[in-house]
Amino acid sequence: MNTLVIIYHSLTGGAWQMAEAARAAAAQEPGIAVRFETAAGATPDALLEAQGYLFACPENLGAMSGVMKDFFDRSYYPVLERIQGRPYGILICAGSDGSNAARQIERIATGWRLKAIAPPLIVCTQAQTPEAILRPKQIAAADLARCGELGATLAAGLALDIF
Repeated sequence: MNTLVIIYHSLTGGAWQMAEAARAAAAQEPGIAVRFETAAGATPDALLEAQGYLFACPENLGAMSGVMKDFFDRSYYPVLERIQGRPYGILICAGSDGSNAARQIERIATGWRLKAIAPPLIVCTQAQTPEAILRPKQIAAADLARCGELGATLAAGLALDIF
């Protein structure tokens, strides 16, 4: 059985909602096990034991969240040259842009020689004030559906062994 691991960090709930939508859709695929792990708790073993990855986090101050960066810092060298060729996707919850956080994750994935199965999916919440940025997020149903589609696509590709 192939495993998809979804590794996420969320402070205000937006990235969690996105990751959860992807998890729920991926879990519908027969023959696929889905692991759902926080970036703070995930270890390099989560990457080694899975055949595909979905990384979800907010963009903070124009970069991926520090907790997600910490996960990559702890995991990069222990899995280097051991996971190449595996598929991955990216979910970013951003206030207005999100592209730099996505680029940072893409650069790490390039170093690992992973294969992107789709462009990064960025949801912009338009949160611009300190109060709006720190307020719990509610991701729109249409955006959650897109996250679910990405999770389902990744899981189906793993099930069919096409990645």
